[in-house]
Amino acid sequence: MSKEVRVLLVMVVAAILLGCSCRCNVNAGNIEKEQSAVGDPGMKRDGLRVAFEAWNFCNEVGHEAPAMGSPRAADCFNFIPKASISNKIQSAGSNRSFQIQHKVTEAHNKLGVGKPFPGLTAEALTNADLYAAQKELYLGSLCEVKAEAEAPWQFWMVMLKNGNFDSNSGLCPQNGKKVGPFYTPPGRFPCFGAGCMNQPSFHHNPTSLRLSHANDSDIATMTGGFRGTYDLDSDISDVVDVGVGVSYYEVTWKKQPGQGSWSFKHKLKTSKKYPWLMLYLRADATQGYSGGYHYDTRGMLKILPVSPNFKVKMHLDIKQGGGAKSQFYLIDIGSCWKNNGKPCNGDMLTDVTRYSEMIINPETPAWCSPASIKSCPPYHITPNNTKIPRNDTAHFPYGAYHYYCRPGNAENPEQPSDSCDPYSNPQSQEILQLLPHPSWAEYGYPTKPGQGWVGDPTTWVLDVGGLSSRLYFYQDPGTPPAKRVWTSIDMGTEIFVSDKEEVAEWTVSDFDVIIT
Repeated sequence: MSKEVRVLLVMVVAAILLGCSCRCNVNAGNIEKEQSAVGDPGMKRDGLRVAFEAWNFCNEVGHEAPAMGSPRAADCFNFIPKASISNKIQSAGSNRSFQIQHKVTEAHNKLGVGKPFPGLTAEALTNADLYAAQKELYLGSLCEVKAEAEAPWQFWMVMLKNGNFDSNSGLCPQNGKKVGPFYTPPGRFPCFGAGCMNQPSFHHNPTSLRLSHANDSDIATMTGGFRGTYDLDSDISDVVDVGVGVSYYEVTWKKQPGQGSWSFKHKLKTSKKYPWLMLYLRADATQGYSGGYHYDTRGMLKILPVSPNFKVKMHLDIKQGGGAKSQFYLIDIGSCWKNNGKPCNGDMLTDVTRYSEMIINPETPAWCSPASIKSCPPYHITPNNTKIPRNDTAHFPYGAYHYYCRPGNAENPEQPSDSCDPYSNPQSQEILQLLPHPSWAEYGYPTKPGQGWVGDPTTWVLDVGGLSSRLYFYQDPGTPPAKRVWTSIDMGTEIFVSDKEEVAEWTVSDFDVIIT
């Protein structure tokens, strides 16, 4: 063996043995380093960090649910192997025992308006919206992980949202501008009357170690969960069947110590009174704004991904899709920048939330069509950077887009156009919703209806950075292009005003965001 060959082999082996924060592909003699942007790459860390937040229609709290505290909570713990502890549980094939050391108590999770905690301002003490925002920061401080030579991070985020809107409540701004109560014709927004924008009940099963026996081995499993209902007078003690007319959400997680990924199982059920519900698992920024959230946030993204240089990996197994109105997002990315391309700074009149979502429910139609170009982005950009205008009926891929709407504060939009709903976000928003289509093949996205849907569990590696760099987002003419920095990446479903009770169930694991 020549000296040159020996040197090359040593270099390859050294690359493979690099630290756990990098994944390395050795291909044709070239080594491509991949760095994870999340604090818990692939959800493999035994010491879990997961939090919960619930939003009303305009991503605020409005009013807390009785006796439930502010709708922010967390389950964060250190996983400690010990030589001897009481009630020890052993992992399969090992004489090691373990202890779960929780960082957040139920007293922390039950904190609500009027109850002080470290760092809470006087203004927030009696303001439900500000209280929740500052409670998230406090929970983040309890959960924070500070690894040597790495940025700190806090938790995965379970996000729940109620789509009911009472225009008489005066709770939601219009494109970021405060407005009072106003009349809307029946049917424009779901609402059964006063109180329809309520927060849900919240019940927490703190993560614990459980022992089972299989194949002559004792198997230790860590498991926990969050659950509740918006129908506050309903009994949900029977988690298998909560009954007709009762909304329900549940997220449970489990993992065997030292093995594989955490598995997050989600369930969402609508009811007649609550026909528009959303449930997502999010990786949010660890500071600053996250998608749709105009307060300082906490999360899992210790490095913010920037288009075009990142990919998203996860395993998704959908058991029930949630019906025809379920806009199930294989991937949903969110950020915020102004129409002049500058980053958001908290001015809700000029900040704009930007979303792009891939809907994989095969029952979701393309509202974008040659007959309705207002529902299409002004142009499509191919992988070789060719722009195809939406009026080019021979080449524009109408079937690749469900719907596009422009920011409500856009001053020079290309017409015809739809303006995004002005009330369902704390500031103006822009939404671009995609559908499975051959146009997205190069990015690893689904290319035909049914891929990744019920009965087709799939491990996805999505070039989200590459695709998001070629999507249309509005900017004022003559302004420099915005740097597309994404502060939220999530998956889950939005059951959009169902006309009957629907149930969605799915599991997410191996979630990672890779900087390329």
